[in-house]
Amino acid sequence: MIRRHPLAEQAAEELLRRIGSGEWAVGAKLPGETTLAAQLGVGRSTIREAVRELAGRRVLESRQGAGVFVLALEAAEDWDKVLRKADITDVLEGRLAIETEGARLAASRRTPDDLKNFRYTLSDRRRAAVSAPDDWYIEADLAFHRAIVTAAHNAVLTELFDTFVPRIRRAMVDMLKMDDEHRHRNDQAAHAAIAEAIRVKDADLAASLSRQHLSAVRNSIT
Repeated sequence: MIRRHPLAEQAAEELLRRIGSGEWAVGAKLPGETTLAAQLGVGRSTIREAVRELAGRRVLESRQGAGVFVLALEAAEDWDKVLRKADITDVLEGRLAIETEGARLAASRRTPDDLKNFRYTLSDRRRAAVSAPDDWYIEADLAFHRAIVTAAHNAVLTELFDTFVPRIRRAMVDMLKMDDEHRHRNDQAAHAAIAEAIRVKDADLAASLSRQHLSAVRNSIT
């Protein structure tokens, strides 16, 4: 059973352990989300996030309509080592590159479903910012930022973000420990403004607001 947080990262490591032990061979199809969730004692959304992480590390591959398949028995380590060594400023500058362009493209390509996802994740983040434990708040914040990147409908940007998520999560844990004034939890207006710029299809404004927000976070710790 997986009991510690962050759950998705723990679930990913458990799946990786089972793959490495030979439970599933290269090319094998993993059991469905419901089965894996029951086995690991987590929710289906946690399994989806764990699969995304391992897909980013080139261990798993999700094939639409077919399922999730094993690509390798071990994670590719080079990129993972780079992320582990990266300091918080490096992480934020990486996010600037990915999310600024993601917001720009999202403003041109967002769909009605993307807008619904913005409303849901923005509302969830607002609630979590008020009183939720840090790990819940971090997941809510990441879900909103991922919604922006996925609304760009660019597979490379989405994969880059998903690969980046474990390191972003650790950076956020560290930032929250340093945030005595709780500024990070009180920046809901900045997130809502980005979502609104995307909604009205103002690509330049969406990119500018995304850059301003992440730059402000970076400047607050330097």
